[in-house]
Amino acid sequence: MADQYRDIRRFSEIAMKMRDGLIILMADMVENRDSDTGDHIQKTASYVRIILNGLKRKGYYSEQMTSQYMIYVEKSAPLHDVGKIKIPDAILNKPGRLTAEEFEIMKTHATVGKEIIEKAMSTIEGGSYLREARNMAAYHHEKWNGTGYPEGLKEEEIPLSARIMAVADVFDALTSARVYKPAFPLDEALRMIEEGKGTQFDPKCVEVFLESVSDIKDVLRKYNQLP
Repeated sequence: MADQYRDIRRFSEIAMKMRDGLIILMADMVENRDSDTGDHIQKTASYVRIILNGLKRKGYYSEQMTSQYMIYVEKSAPLHDVGKIKIPDAILNKPGRLTAEEFEIMKTHATVGKEIIEKAMSTIEGGSYLREARNMAAYHHEKWNGTGYPEGLKEEEIPLSARIMAVADVFDALTSARVYKPAFPLDEALRMIEEGKGTQFDPKCVEVFLESVSDIKDVLRKYNQLP
């Protein structure tokens, strides 16, 4: 029995490593197509972890914030932009702002990402760990006040993992250089996140993120975005 238990545990550990490796592989395939998002999946996953830990520390959303939930959200975070795999290169890597028509095409990455992950969930036994990956892919562009896309969800209609990713995703976009803009300084980026509190972003997610500036700086230093 002891040998069987060790074998089962070893198999489970191998399966989890394969799962995590496949997630990173899929995310890298998308990021490598996008010339403008270096280290984006790693940085956003780090910011997601910071927000998760902050929510747990403050006792916010305690019914959802189980250890397993936190692991699933952090591990699945790199898949939030997987739908961009179907966005044409001319739009994905356009050196400038998108036209209204191009932006409508870009917005489809949310629903496409949802469809990709739902297909994976239907074909992989025990694929429930991808539920939060689906939520982040589908809804990380929804806004707290209901003006986001693709469904115009508002407040807690938006899955918590997507509300967390919304803050992480926008903050990384603000602090990273793009072909059409320089990186914003840290203080200005944090101010812009704070301005979105209660309109674009879940107020609790913004609160705990802004309380974690030292951790944020550690991430920025790791990726050479701060001295």
